[in-house]
Amino acid sequence: MSKSWKTKLIHSDVKVPGGFQALSVPVERASTVLFADSAAVTSGWDVEAKGHTYGIHGTPTSLELAGRIAELEGGGRTLLAPSGLSAISLVDLALLSTGSHVLLPENVYGPTRALAVDTLRRWGVEASFYPPDAGAGIREHLRSNTHLIWVESPGSITMEVPDVPAIVKAVHQQGVVVAMDNTWAAGIYFRAFQHGVDVSVQALTKYVGGHSDLLMGSVTARDAELFERLARTRARLGLSVSSDECSLTLRGLQTLAVRLRHSGEVALRLAEWLAARPEVERVLHPALESCPGHEFWKRDFTGASGLFSIVFASSFTAAQVRAFVDALSLFKIGYSWAGATSLALAYDLRSTRHASSYGERLVRLSVGLEEPADLLADLEQALARMSSK
Repeated sequence: MSKSWKTKLIHSDVKVPGGFQALSVPVERASTVLFADSAAVTSGWDVEAKGHTYGIHGTPTSLELAGRIAELEGGGRTLLAPSGLSAISLVDLALLSTGSHVLLPENVYGPTRALAVDTLRRWGVEASFYPPDAGAGIREHLRSNTHLIWVESPGSITMEVPDVPAIVKAVHQQGVVVAMDNTWAAGIYFRAFQHGVDVSVQALTKYVGGHSDLLMGSVTARDAELFERLARTRARLGLSVSSDECSLTLRGLQTLAVRLRHSGEVALRLAEWLAARPEVERVLHPALESCPGHEFWKRDFTGASGLFSIVFASSFTAAQVRAFVDALSLFKIGYSWAGATSLALAYDLRSTRHASSYGERLVRLSVGLEEPADLLADLEQALARMSSK
């Protein structure tokens, strides 16, 4: 068939030799998926059952990443979302409905709290909060309509480590689903499914991506029934991820072990050094006895990542705490964490349950890939400048 050169721009006759193999997973971008003939046309979200039908349900690149996350976490199957927060939202929207009650820890990630008390409540979902040290006492917070409980280990900012197995045992007796934000442990240092968790969420933006240049979330389900509920909701919401972002995330997976080990080892060294400083009242690092729930970290975790918090002595003002952060050179100021660059951020916790103890004296540190001696020197000079204010 003879074709115009203009048509050949779209329907080329060029044939590329096959047999090319590389170490990297190919980046395959697509919205439209082609079928062999009219009889083969189908639709649906389940690529494993129906094959590829439309790009929104996954490309070979995104499915490779999802499969590797499921393999890493030891779960059933994984769904990807455009961010960690969208992954959390997906779980809420899939497992809750009008009249449901959801329980969240008091130290929960701020946007997760906002989603529950604002958006979900507008749709008739009740939300309440439990202390992170509740353990088996979580039973006291259950209602007849409780359908979902969130756990974070450790908790956002204040780093409490809950007794997850005790929570799981208590609520499973009532048939309640347990979902966990497992980002701090990168899905590795805490084996969520071995400890009874039903749904594990990660912000792959953090340790798996590892370079502060992508947004990605994952939702891994323990069993097929939960996965189907999540997958159907994801399809109806039209959530999809970029194959380019998936490619970057797959690249990050290859170096995750060495990055996680370095940041964890250096963070613990810095935490121990800071714990001995007179300016610091308390170090909130799960591997230290000064951190609430340390005994559960010691029992349930196989390692520690590079994120922890410090609480300055009560003699320091909020202005001095901010001066400490501003004086840092290698530690940059910014949200998120787990990238190659170390970060520091001061928090105002006066409106939380820690108002009387932490107030405006808490700073969260994310340790990157710099040399530990340089980071120690940076902290030391910032402490000196803070004390001089």
